[in-house]
Amino acid sequence: MGQSLQAPGIRALDIAISVVGLVLSGPVLLLLCVAGYFDTGSPILRQERVGRGGQTFVLVKFRTMRIGTRAVATHLADAAAITPLGRMLRRTKLDELPQLWNVLKGDMSMVGPRPCLPGQKELISLREARGVLRGRPGITGLAQIRGIDMSDPELLAATDALMIDNLSVGKYLYYILMTVTGKGIGDRVKES
Repeated sequence: MGQSLQAPGIRALDIAISVVGLVLSGPVLLLLCVAGYFDTGSPILRQERVGRGGQTFVLVKFRTMRIGTRAVATHLADAAAITPLGRMLRRTKLDELPQLWNVLKGDMSMVGPRPCLPGQKELISLREARGVLRGRPGITGLAQIRGIDMSDPELLAATDALMIDNLSVGKYLYYILMTVTGKGIGDRVKES
């Protein structure tokens, strides 16, 4: 079995990347908070997600949908609920910048399975059966690189397990590089 998501080298990289990312993106974070305030009146979304060991944590990201939009898996979300600023944030992946805080705190890793909502019982069960929940959820990972979203829980859990079982520092860096260069499109709202 490959290096686990809790390996010291990977956690050290998580800390280093999240600190540098938060410092360098500070002005962008501030600007997006102000823009988000004018867009929705509440720029930061705090949402309960399932993390390591099946424990829940509060994920933070920039709000991309109108306040009051039902919390569902991204592929089930109503595309009409996305605000104009939210479309840009999703397209550029800037909505996920605040998750660097979750990485720094240890709730998440840069690389891991996308954290699901507590109500996604089938996915949670499949991930638990495959040992996926032993790792921290991540901002990006193999499923995102392959364009696999949460609409196929079986395929997603299998892909997540493959990633966790074979994760190394080299693959961790590869997944990040692929995401930064335009891959990592797994979870998208379906346009009608």
